[in-house]
Amino acid sequence: MTEATEAPQSTESASAATVVASTRDELRAARAALTGTDVAVVMTMGALHEGHADLLRRARESAEHVILTIFLNPLQFGPKEDLSRYPRTFDDDMEIARAQGVDIVFAPTPDVVYPDGDPGVRVSAGPLGDMLEGKSRPGHFDGVLTVVGKLLHLTGARKAFYGQKDAQQLLLIRRMVRDLDFPVEVVSVPTVREHDGLALSSRNTYLTESDREVALCLSRALAAGAEQAAYGPSAIRRAARAVLVEEPLALVDYLVLVHPSTLQDVPEWYRGEALLAVAARVGTTRLIDNTPILVGPGGGRLDVFSQADQES
Repeated sequence: MTEATEAPQSTESASAATVVASTRDELRAARAALTGTDVAVVMTMGALHEGHADLLRRARESAEHVILTIFLNPLQFGPKEDLSRYPRTFDDDMEIARAQGVDIVFAPTPDVVYPDGDPGVRVSAGPLGDMLEGKSRPGHFDGVLTVVGKLLHLTGARKAFYGQKDAQQLLLIRRMVRDLDFPVEVVSVPTVREHDGLALSSRNTYLTESDREVALCLSRALAAGAEQAAYGPSAIRRAARAVLVEEPLALVDYLVLVHPSTLQDVPEWYRGEALLAVAARVGTTRLIDNTPILVGPGGGRLDVFSQADQES
């Protein structure tokens, strides 16, 4: 999920159209007051930015009602990750929610989502959860899928909107929804970027001015790789890698060109849609970025993967 805030203490009218719920009963009452079943959800961990606003706009365009969840999920943080470091910006988050016409903001505390404490039963991400981000963050995606499954049940949404920036998370949520027969349509939304190409992230607030300049090598590497899409996988990887090696202050975790449904490296003969993804530590902050690519003659950068590919 996307990143963090403190929950309010009770249901209140945040505006004429936005209700804040912090308990299951409050959410149930607010949800029952909505007319019809055309409900979309956008799940976040707070510290909202323009990328989240874009998700909310697209949800509003697609559905009659929109629920925003703000929950800092402890299950997806490892022992070496500082959960308390995440920013809490609830008042600012509510301004964005109101501006985008959100009907309900569900902002529970951990004891509401996990009333018995650490849950004894969790959703397993399987082998895909151990790849890429999962190698660096063991158990992370089990925690993500567990809370996403719970929030889908609690909100009763029929559409869920997620950013392409968290590509592996998006893939695993799609797989969970398909494999466990959730009655939900998962909608992917293109990554929102700053004017200089840096992907929007709540983690960007941790970057110093010099760190931010270094971080631009991630988006530049993706752009360089995409420019070589017509020439095949080796050309894509070579061009992207050349950008990264020129920035020694970016400690690269991985740079991969993989199939969007399996996360396996694509072979040199491959033609079709692929995910070019990178992760690196800049200063004290770990950043990820990616771009969908159509590999082969006439290929290039894509906003999101085709629906057919996402369902394969």
